[in-house]
Amino acid sequence: MKINTALILCAGFGKRLNPLTLKTPKPLLKLNNLTFLESCINLSLKLGIKKIFLNTFHLRDQIYNFIKNKDFSIDIQIVDDGKKILDTGGGILNMINHSEENDYLVFNPDTLWNESYVEEINKMQNFYFLNKLSNILLLANKRLSFDKSLVGDFEIKNNLLKKSNNNNFIYIGCQILNKKLFYDYSVENFSISKIWIELQKKKKLNGFESLNKFYHLTNLETFKKLKDF
Repeated sequence: MKINTALILCAGFGKRLNPLTLKTPKPLLKLNNLTFLESCINLSLKLGIKKIFLNTFHLRDQIYNFIKNKDFSIDIQIVDDGKKILDTGGGILNMINHSEENDYLVFNPDTLWNESYVEEINKMQNFYFLNKLSNILLLANKRLSFDKSLVGDFEIKNNLLKKSNNNNFIYIGCQILNKKLFYDYSVENFSISKIWIELQKKKKLNGFESLNKFYHLTNLETFKKLKDF
């Protein structure tokens, strides 16, 4: 089995990157003349994804124009959050409601994605389907993070995630989710972490370890360091 549809979260304000993001949405910031969003789309293509949904809110017209002008060789549909921003959970559900698929790859475009992730994400997909899961998050040990100020989100043991006093693993912005996780939710403002917390309580929040160096668009200082790197 293989996932055919990716969701890319592009609606946020990117406030930690002000003043840049007052005029440019965070996914359209460039590193080495390539936007973070384009890097994410390129990875989706290498993974064999057939359709991409993007959500928009902040500076939405720039996202629309970027997709129109680039003319990517993949079906990309833009789903607007509407009059109020929906956060990650609401934004994902809003995109899912426009699709007939059951399983989705979900990306945050503020990670610097590249082809070195293809093998890992394919292995994560295989693990997901083999074990008949409803969720799995891609994580990296915080020692692999370019931004050393980032704190960990979870501990991982036998592919199950839990919180601890150490939390040595960082969620790096790629996950697989089944639409059934959202059956009790409505399209409104809520974070995907709300669903993670419920899964964790049931010992059903799953993780997969990435061994790649993790580059993340955390804030203005980190972005400047990445450009000089």
